[in-house]
Amino acid sequence: MAPQAAFDVPEPDAFTRPYWDAAAQGRLLVRRCRACGRAHHYPREFCPYCWSEDVAWETASGRATLYTWSTVHRNDLPPFGERTPYVAAVVDLAEGPRMMTEIVEWTGSEGEAPLRAGMELEAGFRDGVPVFRPRKHALPCA
Repeated sequence: MAPQAAFDVPEPDAFTRPYWDAAAQGRLLVRRCRACGRAHHYPREFCPYCWSEDVAWETASGRATLYTWSTVHRNDLPPFGERTPYVAAVVDLAEGPRMMTEIVEWTGSEGEAPLRAGMELEAGFRDGVPVFRPRKHALPCA
């Protein structure tokens, strides 16, 4: 029987390998432009703001704020079906870029702070993939 395809991890190439290798070690990388100083994500070989090719990898802080989210109750692609329900989200990294991810370690149970835009998050890693969870010592959102 052939192994089942997984749709949650892209196939690294020579350019993205540093990103995925760092994630496997529990570090989140972004790219920063040396010409204009802005960070960007997803990884590209040029700056999407000024088009400079003088960009380098940088270790991100792992801090972010929740921009938007949706709870997914059905997904037939492996391995997502066995994870439902899960929270797909877009977060604003402290370094500036916006990133698609998943919120983990949040159950939505009674007594737990509800998800809300601006909520402070921190990076974690599941099988070498960056995910985010509510910060343990976050201040309440205004």
